[in-house]
Amino acid sequence: MSHALKQVFNKDKTFRPKRKFEPGTQRFELHKKAQASLNAGLDLKVAVQLPPGEEQNDWVAVHVVDFFNRINLIYGTISDYCTEQSCPVMSGGPKYEYRWQDEHKYRKPTALSAPQYMNLLMDWIEVQINNEDIFPTNVGTPFPKNFLPVVKKILSRLFRVFVHVYIHHFDRITQMGSEAHVNTCYKHFYYFVKEFNLIDTKELEPLVSVWAGSGY
Repeated sequence: MSHALKQVFNKDKTFRPKRKFEPGTQRFELHKKAQASLNAGLDLKVAVQLPPGEEQNDWVAVHVVDFFNRINLIYGTISDYCTEQSCPVMSGGPKYEYRWQDEHKYRKPTALSAPQYMNLLMDWIEVQINNEDIFPTNVGTPFPKNFLPVVKKILSRLFRVFVHVYIHHFDRITQMGSEAHVNTCYKHFYYFVKEFNLIDTKELEPLVSVWAGSGY
């Protein structure tokens, strides 16, 4: 592993603590299966497909947590450069501005700096994935009816992290020699959300040019 990639995986640079799967649980086994597919170098279009005999919601839940962890790591590497001064607006270039809305303090879409937005986003996702009523961990406990709508919101908001990093901070990623890692993570994310129709195609438009230029 290169020095740059060691920096990417440096625990001190993780934006939030990683969510882990409990050994011996079904999710842990699914997580291992997903990682094995990636480590085997399978085509990512194939790697994201639902394994035979597995439940789709379980597969989706494992990947949501995994993407949360991975995107935390990516944002952690550039968070020192994403400041109130450098990024006063959470955006993906001049055409795309992302406003924050939640059920508590920000009931209407509110313009925030990128660091503020990221903090609120990661806090909000942590609450969702740690909520047993939404992400049940016990085998046999059914997923709630709102599971997929919540997942879609989580993934569409995580996509905005990719947009911001690619458009505003990719020079930093390149300086670290980590662009291949970030590109692979985005490619994995993209194929997954397309496989299970979890993000509207229109929402993916900010990175169409990045995708087209990457050779994928």
